[in-house]
Amino acid sequence: MTQSAEAPEGVRGEVFGPPPVRAGLAETLRFVATHTLPVFVRGVANPRFGVMSMYSRIDQPSWSTATLRALKARHGGAPVQVRALSGEMLVLFDEQDIRRFFEEPVDVLAMDAPDKYRSLSVFEPTGVICSHGAVREDRRRVNDRALASDQPVHPSCEEFRTVVEEECRRLTARPVVDFPLLWKTMTRISRRVVLGDQAADDQELTDWLVTLRGQGNWMGRSKPEATRALYGRVEARIARYAADAPAHSLAARALAEPSPEGTDPLGQTHHWLLGIDLAAPVVARTLLLLAHHPAEQDAARTEAAARVAGLPRLRACLEESTRLYPIVPDLVRVTRTETQWRGVRYPAGTDVLVPMGFHQRDPDQVDGANLFAPGRWLVPGVHEDTRIAPFSHGGARCPGEHIALLLTSLVCAEVLRGHRITGARPVLDPGRPLPGVLDTAAIRLRLQS
Repeated sequence: MTQSAEAPEGVRGEVFGPPPVRAGLAETLRFVATHTLPVFVRGVANPRFGVMSMYSRIDQPSWSTATLRALKARHGGAPVQVRALSGEMLVLFDEQDIRRFFEEPVDVLAMDAPDKYRSLSVFEPTGVICSHGAVREDRRRVNDRALASDQPVHPSCEEFRTVVEEECRRLTARPVVDFPLLWKTMTRISRRVVLGDQAADDQELTDWLVTLRGQGNWMGRSKPEATRALYGRVEARIARYAADAPAHSLAARALAEPSPEGTDPLGQTHHWLLGIDLAAPVVARTLLLLAHHPAEQDAARTEAAARVAGLPRLRACLEESTRLYPIVPDLVRVTRTETQWRGVRYPAGTDVLVPMGFHQRDPDQVDGANLFAPGRWLVPGVHEDTRIAPFSHGGARCPGEHIALLLTSLVCAEVLRGHRITGARPVLDPGRPLPGVLDTAAIRLRLQS
């Protein structure tokens, strides 16, 4: 349908509405150079820690923040259509628009945006995030029941606690904890929680998964035949473990649930393994922040020593760490129907971006935005506050939120129980705004008994 040249001015507005706000050429080039390109270089499906180390040295996030702040100011907080590397996307800045982004059902704002789908389908093609419609809902139900997503305490909590305690003995037996050791510990926990103790020593499986995730960074365009062959080996290995997995493991729980036709009950195992593996940077950053905030460390150590149920203070520290350094700083959805934002119509297939990492650090929206303040997470109602969203909100909220916080808080508790972190690198100044990125691979924590 095209706008008639003879249509009266008032009728044109009623039929077609206002035009979209578009970024200019200079704004677009700046957006690509400082925001979308660095995300691609860092790795969409699998973080490249060497790149993140470089970003830490040059303070790359400050460039992105300046770009987004300028876009927001120039266009009055209106949604801005920007041409990114993969095509045009609508960037949301206003708090009400962001709230609506979270409130829209997933059949209107779907999670499988093209870039995300191409990246994640390399290693989890039958997972929830690569699905939509009825198939997505069927797969999500199996996933949610396995994760017990509606329960703050997972039914397998005690078995998982035992796994963490056993694996953390190697971690705390040394005076210095570095990131490679923490990563190895978390991958062992990951394999045991998802597939059972029989998978504990299978480092080859983790190496295969890391390779697949690395191919996900290239959206499957690099070595596609080799990638498909490797995926087949991973599937066979996972199926073998799952057939004999103990009842408390996530794989066994998934197999025990009714699975509608077309639903692969083990299709989400790759995502669970990825999620727990990527908890290693979260744990490392949280312990580093506690090392430089002695009062918070004392409170967390007291809670760990007393074995307080649920470890609420440690969970708050982990949530605050994830707010400051989100695993997924950009939330991207794709519209399945025509939508209107601020009266402007956008066709189905429009990519919609919320730069949540930017918003969670915006001093105009969040008090103490660039400080480590775990107490904010103990305030009633904070988990419904759409200004901060380390695990997202609404129908796309991460179903692994509770189990992720359970496992990471248990690991932190094991490190802090009987130990104090007396030296840590990199050095942070708690009295100044925290840096936008941390050199996670360089984190070293000295433990004193």
